[in-house]
Amino acid sequence: MEQTAITAGLKMLRLNYLADNFDSFTSGCDKDGMKAGTIAGRIVELELIERSRRGTEKRISQARLGRFKHITDFDWNWPEKLDRKKIEKILSCEFIDQKRNVILAGAQGLGKTMIAKNIAYAAAIKGNSTLFTTASNMVMTLKAQSGQADLNRTLKKYTGPDLLVLDELGYLSYDCQAADLIFEIVNRRYEAGSIVISTNLAFKDWNTVFPGAACLTAMIDRLTHHVEILKIEGKSYRLRESTQR
Repeated sequence: MEQTAITAGLKMLRLNYLADNFDSFTSGCDKDGMKAGTIAGRIVELELIERSRRGTEKRISQARLGRFKHITDFDWNWPEKLDRKKIEKILSCEFIDQKRNVILAGAQGLGKTMIAKNIAYAAAIKGNSTLFTTASNMVMTLKAQSGQADLNRTLKKYTGPDLLVLDELGYLSYDCQAADLIFEIVNRRYEAGSIVISTNLAFKDWNTVFPGAACLTAMIDRLTHHVEILKIEGKSYRLRESTQR
């Protein structure tokens, strides 16, 4: 069989790494004088590595993180109050297996979104399906659905992933319909999937976000039943950078 036919067959079998690196692979086998069993084992090993890499890339893409700074660039010395050990433990993503939630609470400009995106990134790297979104974007998407069937499909988008990261809850206020939709997400994920929420408000002030919402107490109750709450205190990092410039 000619090489072009071999590589085409490998593509059909979805042995993409071997198809793309056929020349170097065969040259290495010839050089090392590998036996058939050793060659077969090497093929399996390389293909598993390649599929793992592509799977990771797909999960990161599906997480919709956009651009963000890696946690290694986080200025741990800037916040006046921050439990670094707790954040590093959360970045291990054990809380996802335990179906626990994480609340990142603090004023604007202290790195809540950066930490939240790094949690989502770490979750995707470790093999978890993940979705990052802002609270306002999720509410607008849910409200835009024209019928119950469309709404149910869209709800699954937010209830399906192993981890849902909901950013910027507290910057806008929502009507009772929006509150009910957010509660539906929280309720469906309760003890079934983890949620990370970043907020600038204490729970006692969430009534300003969801004024008159009958579901507010039940929402907070479900979110905090199994939860790690991380409080970040200090002055705005973005304001510091603007002042320096």
